[in-house]
Amino acid sequence: MSHTPKPDSGFRLTGWHALAIFGGAFAVIISVNLALAYNAVKTFPGLEVKNSYVASQTFEDRRIAQESLGWTVDARHSGGLLILEIRDAEGRAVQAGTLDAVLGRPTHVKDDRAPDFDFDGRAYVARESLAPGNWNIRMKATALDGTPFEQRVVFHVKS
Repeated sequence: MSHTPKPDSGFRLTGWHALAIFGGAFAVIISVNLALAYNAVKTFPGLEVKNSYVASQTFEDRRIAQESLGWTVDARHSGGLLILEIRDAEGRAVQAGTLDAVLGRPTHVKDDRAPDFDFDGRAYVARESLAPGNWNIRMKATALDGTPFEQRVVFHVKS
C-alpha cells in the first residue's frame, strides 16, 4: 500500500493571521461590553434625590417623624384594580392629606405612570392593567398634621 501525500492547500498560518484572529476576538468582546454598558445606562431609572449630601442632613429627623405616624403600607393588584392600603398603628385605614404615587417596574422607567387613586374609605384604589412580574409604587403622602411620608412599596403581580 502506498501512501500518497495530500496536495498543499497553500494556506499557512502566519503572524498576521494570528494577529487578525486575536484582534477580531477582542473587537467582539469590546463591542458586547459597550452594548451592555449602553443598555445598562439607558434603562437606569435615575437618582432618588438630587443632592444626597443635603438629603442626608435632614434624614434622621424625617425618619423619626415618619415612624411616629405608625403607618404601614401594602399594595396589591386584584381584578384589574390596584389597591394601596395605608393603616395606622391600630390597624385603621388612613386617608392622607395628599398622596402622590408613581407606579413602575423596579428596573426601568418606561412603564412608569401615575395611577389615579381614589380613597374608598378603606384603601386607595385605581383601575390599572398590569403585566405579571414585580412592580413598585413610589409614594409620597402627607399626613393631615403635615408630616411627610415617603415609601417604596414593592408587590408582585401573578400571571
